[in-house]
Amino acid sequence: MSADAPWAARLGVLVIHNDPVPEAELARMAPPGVSVHAARFESPTSTGAEYTTETWQHLIAQPDVRRGLVQLGQLGATAICLCFASASFLGEPGFDEGFSAAGTELAGVPVYTAGQAVVEALRRFGVGRPLVVAPPWFTAPTFTATTAYLERAGLPPAGLVQYRLDRDWDSVVAHLAFDRGARWEVDPDEVCRQVADAFPADADSLLMPGSGFRSWGAVERLEQRLGVPVVTGNQACLWRLLDLAGVSATVPGGGTLLAAAS
Repeated sequence: MSADAPWAARLGVLVIHNDPVPEAELARMAPPGVSVHAARFESPTSTGAEYTTETWQHLIAQPDVRRGLVQLGQLGATAICLCFASASFLGEPGFDEGFSAAGTELAGVPVYTAGQAVVEALRRFGVGRPLVVAPPWFTAPTFTATTAYLERAGLPPAGLVQYRLDRDWDSVVAHLAFDRGARWEVDPDEVCRQVADAFPADADSLLMPGSGFRSWGAVERLEQRLGVPVVTGNQACLWRLLDLAGVSATVPGGGTLLAAAS
């Protein structure tokens, strides 16, 4: 189906209640004729607790998660992505498959996770040593879980670095930073500078997996500067959504991954 045909696809995203980034980035970059529709669920950090573990059974049992999946399906979404990579990373092995299967049954359309999307995107390039750039609100348990998740997928990171906010944020506990507004403070220009300074010689790709980490604007500049493929959580989710919808289109600003989405 041509991307410039009316209503080529309706893409669904399931996001935490206070994360504007996946919806905004996907809606801005979606090809003509492709609409993006969001459903929200309560963030696991809304109580102030650090998010350190997840199971697909627990997440799929949440009433707002179930309601969001059902309503996106009823809306007529072509496919749905859980734009919350932390759940994949902190989930036990089998989280992605379990959540995708249960979500697909509820929604009646294909459901997959951001974790699945970034792994499939990296595999598409045939790379195996990504530098991982973590958002400023990730903490040690998430670093460990992210590394283990990628290793299980056969993608051992060449390193993991964390994006640094300015000094005004030094007094904020890291896992609270997102809820305190850090999602508004990420600057793609600064992402480019910090990543270029930290990129190791043995890395063959770059992964910026945080769904709430505003990094899409850095993709093409970093590919040009580093000479390696760049994958972000939201870019990979859009790529996979378009693939499931049967939409083939070049997405300007989407880097090599979306140069010929199909």
